[in-house]
Amino acid sequence: MPNATVTVSEFILHCAIETDKMTFTIVALAFIYLVSLFGNLMVITVVIMNPHLQSPMFFYIGTLAVIDVVNSSNLIPRMLAVLLFKAATVPYGPCLLQLSVVYHLGLAESFLLSLMACDRYVAVVYPLRYPSIVTKKTVWFSILLVNIFSAAILTPYMVFATELSFCRSNVLPYCFCDFVTMVHVSCTEDPRHLTLLSSTTIITGVGTLGVILLSYGRIVVAAMKISSAEGKKKAFSTLLTHLLVVCLFYFPLMTSYILPGIGVQLSAEAYNVLVIIAIMVPPMMNPIIYSFRNKEIKGSIYRLWTGKRVDPDSH
Repeated sequence: MPNATVTVSEFILHCAIETDKMTFTIVALAFIYLVSLFGNLMVITVVIMNPHLQSPMFFYIGTLAVIDVVNSSNLIPRMLAVLLFKAATVPYGPCLLQLSVVYHLGLAESFLLSLMACDRYVAVVYPLRYPSIVTKKTVWFSILLVNIFSAAILTPYMVFATELSFCRSNVLPYCFCDFVTMVHVSCTEDPRHLTLLSSTTIITGVGTLGVILLSYGRIVVAAMKISSAEGKKKAFSTLLTHLLVVCLFYFPLMTSYILPGIGVQLSAEAYNVLVIIAIMVPPMMNPIIYSFRNKEIKGSIYRLWTGKRVDPDSH
């Protein structure tokens, strides 16, 4: 029977990259991965080693760096293996694991970015009350909640993924294991699968993005009250760079998840480009935006590499 359900023990990743763009893609992915790994591991190291960085803001920055390291390592080595060595076969279990890590970390990062925006809001608008509101206990509890909420939202996807049956193909047309592609190649015609993806993406994406924009809006209002032109310039420069990372993370990811749920098919190449921008570029940029612009972290990195002590006032 042509539509008979078959048991799938593995998937084939068909990374849809044009031949003339293959070399550029491989070099770009390798560069992104090395920069992401170096930058984020450096941030994690200095946050752990420097007692002066054991504060709420740096705990959030360190957690973001951990997410970025795991996210990059979950995706890019596999993609490079597919492109370089044609290692396109992925067993069913590891494929589901990769899928779950992608979605869990995507949700966790969106929640964490909103927490970081709220942290900066409290620090700028209520500076005197900040130490009593944002404590180490509050930060660790919020990070725990981020992971609990992400796991709770992810659970239905895992249930639906295990319910999928395959009768036509086990070839996934993208460079990694993805829930949308599994639904498309399966013979399980149930609209709730993609409806769930669109609805949760809209709720969590729009909700967390709304919190970020609201927090930054209040910070802008507070910045306008700063008397010195240099102070205003510094505040707006920081906000613009943070918003750039937020836009790079949110809009491509929300586009790639929402459109399939409302019936809009994306080409394999278009989807790959959106995913590379949304999932792989922010981990490379985050250490620069959130960390290397920070004077305390820059000073710690300088001391780590040179062994020299730096007067904090000189920064």
